[in-house]
Amino acid sequence: MDFGTEFKPLTVQPQEIEEESFRMITEELGEHPFTAEQYPVVQRVIHASADFDLGRSLVFHPDAIRSGIEAIRAGKKIVADVQMVQVGISKPRLAKFGSDVHVYISDPDVMAEAKRLNTTRAIISIRKAIREADGGIYAIGNAPTALLELIRLVKAGEAKPGLVIGVPVGFVSAAESKEELAKLDIPFITNIGRKGGSPVAVASVNAISLMAERLG
Repeated sequence: MDFGTEFKPLTVQPQEIEEESFRMITEELGEHPFTAEQYPVVQRVIHASADFDLGRSLVFHPDAIRSGIEAIRAGKKIVADVQMVQVGISKPRLAKFGSDVHVYISDPDVMAEAKRLNTTRAIISIRKAIREADGGIYAIGNAPTALLELIRLVKAGEAKPGLVIGVPVGFVSAAESKEELAKLDIPFITNIGRKGGSPVAVASVNAISLMAERLG
């Protein structure tokens, strides 16, 4: 293929590109504190963001990966805070186990209730989600208010997620919401600081679903 430039790509084969990217990530990251089961998540987060500092900032509950794999293999729902997260998650792998991805933030009843209570749709979407996704995985990449509401409901004993991937990006309450998540004794994946976002949440779910698939 002629790209019309002096630079020529090493390869145009998708699998080879991914493999070479992972090799480069491992080489550049060097020594790290992550376990063998946590590292695939770190690797995919760096691959999605090209941000090694973001990868290094990830924090895992000791049971996070095991709980996430178990939730997927049990066909539990995955709840995304926004459509950007929902779209990026690989559906075919989840479908093998009867799992799928739900996002409630644009549901008419959620929008109406948020308007009635003068609060965010993200908060109301989480209140709806906990009624339908017991034991599921919550992938929050954008809305700190969604994460804070989920934390509140966990503390109140009203929500029992299998895994919380709480990595919202932003300046208002993002870092603080992740600090609060890290205090909980439930399976979670989060990171320190303002960075995060949909690609981080998506990469985390996809890494775990790959591990679930490889178990056969």
